[in-house]
Amino acid sequence: MTQKVALITGSTSGIGLGIAREMARAGYAISFNGLEADGAETAAKVGKEFGVKTYFSPANLLHPAEIETYIGETEKNLGSVDVLINNAGIQFVAAVEDFPVEKWNAIIDLNLTAAFHTTRLLVRGMKERKWGRIINIASAHGLTASEFKSAYVAAKHGIVGFSKVVALEGAPFGVTCNAICPGYVETPLVKNQIKDQAKTHGISEAEVIQKVMLVKQPVKQFVKVEDIGAICVFLCSDAGNLITGTALPIDGGWNAQ
Repeated sequence: MTQKVALITGSTSGIGLGIAREMARAGYAISFNGLEADGAETAAKVGKEFGVKTYFSPANLLHPAEIETYIGETEKNLGSVDVLINNAGIQFVAAVEDFPVEKWNAIIDLNLTAAFHTTRLLVRGMKERKWGRIINIASAHGLTASEFKSAYVAAKHGIVGFSKVVALEGAPFGVTCNAICPGYVETPLVKNQIKDQAKTHGISEAEVIQKVMLVKQPVKQFVKVEDIGAICVFLCSDAGNLITGTALPIDGGWNAQ
């Protein structure tokens, strides 16, 4: 049986790598993307571990031409893309009046516009084949807001709305589209932030987690990357056929308030 192909942006570290590993575990060939220097090595290791085909691209998703090349090379090396997971993103924190214009543009371009480009280039083929899954990794901030995160919140709200439109357009063709909205996720980057915050505030790492990082999250636990990956696998299964146009919170009750 031919392996289905999943293209996952920002997949050589953090959340994206966790998703890629779970999708590979489920038997999907994976098209990796990222700017890490060891991206190709990471992709090869995952392929070897789970016995699936992989491809790696260092495409910078801020440039539409590189996105188009990335998709073309994926199809050349792995075949038609069945699953698109838009995960790549960046963050910057500042008050609106102090927010650098170049940071605003970069966040909107990577967190929102890049997902438009990957989707527009892949959804036509999914419609023609009468099957496809598009999953956008949004955020709890796609459903609510926090101070000093104007660009990120705008982009994540945008990706939730975009997901609903794509879901409606894909419905007659067997193509679903959903957004996953995690709270704080346990990644190496977050772990480093905890250590830095503990030093800055002169408190323990446990206090940083409870009083700084997860202050808005009723269940005081980080989301695990494996759990996000498992949700992606589920949405791509037959059980997910009628789940489309949703914004699925995995946020420990953050949005229940």
